[in-house]
Amino acid sequence: MEIKDVIDPMPDVAADRHEISFRLTGHRSEVACAITREALEAQFWLPKDADPVRMIKAFADGRCRIIAVAERKVRLRPDEPVRLTAGDFQIRR
Repeated sequence: MEIKDVIDPMPDVAADRHEISFRLTGHRSEVACAITREALEAQFWLPKDADPVRMIKAFADGRCRIIAVAERKVRLRPDEPVRLTAGDFQIRR
């Protein structure tokens, strides 16, 4: 599946504030994705007590990197939803 750099215009913060969900849209398909709050705190400087507005800001600030990592996971497992954790952003050598 080829993914285009297209994302929902507004990602959604979960009611419990543990993750943000978003969708990647490809040529003929859509993939449900989420990034955990832990990942936003570890990689995108989200404060521990941040409200949903600040969570969306952290997501927007890291949008390009978040999409790139999500697209990589889609290529590895094209038939599964994507859930990004802090470990997905670590550089592996």
